[in-house]
This record gives sequence, C-alpha cells and structure tokens, in this order.
Amino acid sequence: MRIFVTGATGWVGSAVVRELVEAGHQVTGLIRSAEQAAGLGTAGVRTLVGSLEDIGRLQEGASEADAVIHTAFNHDWSRFAENSAVERRAIETIGAILEGSDRPFLVASGVALLAPGRIATEQDLAPPVSERFPRASEAAVRELIARGVKATTIRLAPSVHSLGDHGFVPRLAAIAREKGVSAYVGDGLNRWPAVHRLDAARVYRLAIENVTAGPFHAIGEMGVALKDIAAAISHSLGLPLISLSAEAADAHFGWFAPFVALDAPADSRRTQAILGWTPQHRGLLADLADPGYFRVEPAGSSH
Repeated sequence: MRIFVTGATGWVGSAVVRELVEAGHQVTGLIRSAEQAAGLGTAGVRTLVGSLEDIGRLQEGASEADAVIHTAFNHDWSRFAENSAVERRAIETIGAILEGSDRPFLVASGVALLAPGRIATEQDLAPPVSERFPRASEAAVRELIARGVKATTIRLAPSVHSLGDHGFVPRLAAIAREKGVSAYVGDGLNRWPAVHRLDAARVYRLAIENVTAGPFHAIGEMGVALKDIAAAISHSLGLPLISLSAEAADAHFGWFAPFVALDAPADSRRTQAILGWTPQHRGLLADLADPGYFRVEPAGSSH
C-alpha cells in the first residue's frame, strides 16, 4: 500500500513510518526540511518537504496515496488556537482529495479531555471545539465521515513513552530540575494513560490495514498515578519528592499545572478486540527506571 504520512519525523510519526516500511508498505513522508530526511532512519521512504500550511504539498501527497496517516501538529502551546486552525485546514484539504474514494484516512487525536475523572472509552465523543479546547481534529473527521470519507481517529495517551521522549514526563523532569524538587498535586492519585511509542505505531499500522469504524485508543496502560511518575523522577534525579496544594501547584508548574492535575484514565479494550492489538513493550514506570530516560540533551539537539 502507498501511504502518505504527515509529521513523518515526529515522535510518533517516525515510529509509524518505520512500522509501515517493515510491514512492506511504500511510504511518502511530509517533512519540514530536506535536512530532516536523514532523521527518518528508514531507507526507501520518499519525502515531500513542506508543512501543514502547504496546501499544494498536502494535495500532492494525498493524491498519490492509497491511504493517509496524519500525525503532524505544532506543539507550541502559546499558539494552540492558531495551530489547531492550521491542522483543521490540513485535515479538510486531505479529506477533500480522498472524498469519493475508499482510501482510508487516519487522524491523530488524544484522550486527555474525553471524560475527566472517569475511564474514557472509544465510545466517548471529543469535547466540542471551544476557546478552552480549540483543537478540532475529531470534529473535522466527523465532518469528513458525513461526506463519505473513510476517516477515523487514533487517540493517543498523554504519555507516549520510550527513550528519547520529549513530551509530558520529560517536562515534569525539567521542572523538577529547575525547582530542585519532584512534585505532584494533593494525594497524587490522578492518572495519566500511557503507551509505548512502538505499541502506538502498531495501532496505526493495524488500523490502516484493517480500517473499520473507530475511533481507536492507542492506550497501553489505563492510568499511571502522578505520584508514581513524580517518584520515578525523584529517584532518577536524586531530588526530594513533595506534595503541593492546588494553589501552590499553579506557581510551581506554571502553564503546565492543568496537565499535572489531569485525571484522565482511558480504556482500549475495544481497540484491542477489533484490531487484534496487544501492548507488547514495557510500561511507563519500567521505562522511567532506565538510567538514560532523563538524560539532558546537548543544546540545539532535536527529534
């Protein structure tokens, strides 16, 4: 199958590309610069240089493909609304090319705000697009489905982990280094779902090969307590472990405070049953016990 992947050098996208190539698929990856091509680490991948704002590139990649996987997103949180609008236009652009065909389209999403405080399932609907939650990937997919496009979403855990991680958990570690303590909020029993990066990549491959009605949950662990994550950081960095009040947490964590307080357990039993997928790689806390997990990279390095 010829598959067009946006965000092909990203944390999730690069793993998806390798998974697809190893399964025998022909991949074209959208990358931001020619220099990033070497970062794919996979021979035989065709590349298109462009961004989600390059409509012509998106149309070219989608037109030549038998299927499309969208993993790209600009995670500059200071421009979240603007980046969400760019992503929505990109999804609509690709969807317009695929409309009228049976070519599948997988779009990345998340589980964090699906059902705060209770276990989210694949049947839960994403929250409405709003000023508080401007990301519209699932809304755009629902609109495409209504137009007959064979589209669905892959919902990722807040922590997609493995060595080289530069997401939520390393952000917690960076704050711990800065403040001199590893902290959690209250009793620390609020939960983050987690999935190993390679397990998440396999969900994408199985879904693109066996597309049925989604969404699908790339969730390996239903929820890992923040206290346990903070304790792992404390142990690895040799820093005190402390509990903060909600009021103190705002000052300590800054803009990241709402994420630290997030309680968003999520289930993937339906996904596992439909796709025949079972998480195979080690869990989050086992990963965090690796001495190299929290290494500080040289200035100027990137993924």
